[in-house]
Amino acid sequence: MQTKAVILSATFAVLATVLAHGTAFAQDTPQGQPLSVIDWLDTQPASQPLPQPAALLPDEPDVATSGSVAQVTVAPLDGQGPRIIGLVPSDVTGLPDSLWTHSDAQSLTRKLGTLTAQHLPSAQSLFYTVLLAETAPPKGKTEAFQLARIDALIDLGAVDPAFALIQQVGPEKDAQLFSRFIDLSLLNDTEETACAALLKAPQLAPGYAARIFCTARAGDWSTAALLLGTSRALGVLPEPQSNALERFLDPDLFEGAAPLPRLADPDALMFRVYEALGQPISTKTWPRAYAHADLRDVTGWKAQLDAAERLATVGALPANRLLGVYSTRRPAASGGIWDRVAAVQRLETAIRTQSPQAIGKTLPLAWQKMKSAGLAAPFSTLFAPQVAGFDLEGPAKNIAFKMAMMSPDYEAAAVTDDPAFVFLAGLAKGTPPKGNTDLELAIEHAFSTAELAEKFQIALNTRTRSLGAVLIDILEQVQAGAQGDLTQLTEGLRNLRALGLEDTSRRVALELLILGPAS
Repeated sequence: MQTKAVILSATFAVLATVLAHGTAFAQDTPQGQPLSVIDWLDTQPASQPLPQPAALLPDEPDVATSGSVAQVTVAPLDGQGPRIIGLVPSDVTGLPDSLWTHSDAQSLTRKLGTLTAQHLPSAQSLFYTVLLAETAPPKGKTEAFQLARIDALIDLGAVDPAFALIQQVGPEKDAQLFSRFIDLSLLNDTEETACAALLKAPQLAPGYAARIFCTARAGDWSTAALLLGTSRALGVLPEPQSNALERFLDPDLFEGAAPLPRLADPDALMFRVYEALGQPISTKTWPRAYAHADLRDVTGWKAQLDAAERLATVGALPANRLLGVYSTRRPAASGGIWDRVAAVQRLETAIRTQSPQAIGKTLPLAWQKMKSAGLAAPFSTLFAPQVAGFDLEGPAKNIAFKMAMMSPDYEAAAVTDDPAFVFLAGLAKGTPPKGNTDLELAIEHAFSTAELAEKFQIALNTRTRSLGAVLIDILEQVQAGAQGDLTQLTEGLRNLRALGLEDTSRRVALELLILGPAS
C-alpha cells in the first residue's frame, strides 16, 4: 500500500516539471512579489508604521438620528479563518493565498470545467501551478470548487496530486468528493484505506458496487454476497457490474466460462475487478488517468510505453520517468512507438561515446520522432544540456539550439550567429527584433509593452474577480493563440508579462515558434 509520503513524493515529482518551466510567480518577479502592477496586491514595507485609527470629528452628533440597526457580520472570537487548501506553498508559486477569494465558486467551477490541456508546455505548467497552489476558498459552495480542481487534475492524468488534494480537502465532506476518493484510490492502489473509510461511513458510498467490493476486500465475503443479492433484488445495480462482481466473489463457479463483455463506459471499480478476474482492460481508449495503471511492472512494455507517452505529453509524468520506461530494453519491433524508442536509445549511445559525429547522425531523427509525438518538451529537458557542449554542424546544430530554447536555461543559451535564429535569440532575452512572419509580428507586439488589459485591471483593483479567474482567462487567450488566433496570442502574452510572468510569456512564445500551432 502506498503511504501518504510516497503519494506526496510522486506529487512533487510532477511539480518538478511544473517549476522547471518557470511558471512560478516567485521565479518571475523580484523577491517572489507577484503582480506589483496591481495596486491592491502591493505589500506594505515592514518599516512603514501601521495606520492609526481616525479620531472622531469634533462635531459628530452624540445621538443617532435613526433607530435602524446596521447590518453586522458576526464571527466567534475563537473561530478560524478560511482554510488554506493546496499542495504548493505561496513562497514557491509566488501566488497569493487570495488567488480565488474574490470570485464566486460556481463561476470558477464552470471555468475550470471548460479549460482543457494546453498545447504549449509552459502554459500547461502554469495551469498546474494554479490548480495546486495553496489558496483560501472562493465565495459560495467551496466543495464544488474543490471538486472542480480535483476533476481538472484527474482529466490531465495527474492522479497522485489529485489524490493528495482530495485527502487535504476531506473526502468525507461530500458524496461526490468521496466518490472521487474511491476512484483515485482504485487507480493508485490505495483502496484499502478508502475501503476502510467507506465501511465506516457506508452512506457516502457512490453505489452498491463499491460497498460490495470493499466488504469483500475486508474479508467478509458472505456479507458481500448478501449485499450483491440485495442489490439485484432491488434492481439498483447495473447488470454488467452485477455479473462482474458475482465472478469476483466466486471465481471458481465461473471457471471455463466465456469472458465478460467489454465495458462501454470507464469505471475505476470495474477496471480493478476485471483486472482481478484476469481480463485487464486496455487503457488506450479510456481517460488519461487510467494510464497510470499501465506504468506498473505487471503490464507489458508496450503498454508502459503508451501510458508514459500519453502522460508525458501533458506534463503529468516527469521527463526522467519517461526516459526510464524508454530505456527498459531494446525494441523488438519497428514502426510507431518502437521507432521513437530506438531513435532515443541510439542518441543516448551516441552521447555516451562523446562523439560529435555520432550525435550529429542520431539527433535529427530522435528530435523529429519526439516532436511529432508531442514530446519535444520532455525530450529537450532531458537532452538539451547533454548535447550543448558538443561542436555540432548542420541540422544537428540547429536542433540543439531549438532544444536549448525549450530548456530552463534558454536565456543563457541564446547566443547564435545564424540569421534564421536571430528572432528566437532576441525573444529569449526579452527583446525580439522586427518580425518577418505574422506569428513573429504578433509576438513582437506583445513584447513592445506590458500593460494589463483594462477589463482585468479593473476587475482586480475592484476585487470583483479573483486573480485565479483572470489567469484562467489568460490561459484561454494563450490557447486560442496557439490555435492560430494571433490577436488573442498578443493579448495573452502581454497580459502574462503585465502580471509579472515574464519568464512564462517568453517560454510560451518560444515554444509556439518551435513547435508550431496546435493542429
